[in-house]
Amino acid sequence: MTDNTPTSAEVTERDVYITRAFDAPRDVVWRFFTEPERIAAWFGPAGISTPVDTVTVELREGGRWELTMVDDATGAEYPLLGTIMTCIAPEYLEIVASAETGVGPIEDVVLRIQFHDHGDRTRITLHQGPFTDEQKEQTATGWEMSFVKLDKLFAEAGS
Repeated sequence: MTDNTPTSAEVTERDVYITRAFDAPRDVVWRFFTEPERIAAWFGPAGISTPVDTVTVELREGGRWELTMVDDATGAEYPLLGTIMTCIAPEYLEIVASAETGVGPIEDVVLRIQFHDHGDRTRITLHQGPFTDEQKEQTATGWEMSFVKLDKLFAEAGS
C-alpha cells in the first residue's frame, strides 16, 4: 500500500473482521466493489438480489456508496446508505454506512476494505463495525454468502 493509506483501526469483539483471497487480480476485485453493474452481480446473501438501478457509487471522498438489497421471496427491501470517507484506488476503501436489516436498523458503522495485490490473486481484509451481537452475526454471514457469489463470478470468467 501507499504511504498515505490509513492504518487499520483496532478490531473489537463488536466488529466483523474477514480476510479472504480471490482468484482475480487486484484491479478486477476493486472494480467488483466500486462499479454498480459488478456490485449488483454479487452483493447480498443467498436469496437476496441487488438490482443495478439501486446501486450508486460516487468514487471519491464524500461520494455516495449506496444500494438496496431485495429479498427474492418476499420483495422486502433493505437499503444501505453509505458515504465514502477514504478512497485510494485500488488499495483501500472506507465507507460510513447505515442500513435497514431484518434485525433492525444499523447506524453509522464503518466499513474498511484493504485490497492486497498478490499477482493473479487478491487478498482483501474487511473490517466493519461496531455491531450488536445479532447484527455482527448477520453481517458476517451475509459477507461470506456474498463472497461465494463473487468466487463463482471469478471462476466463470476464468473458464
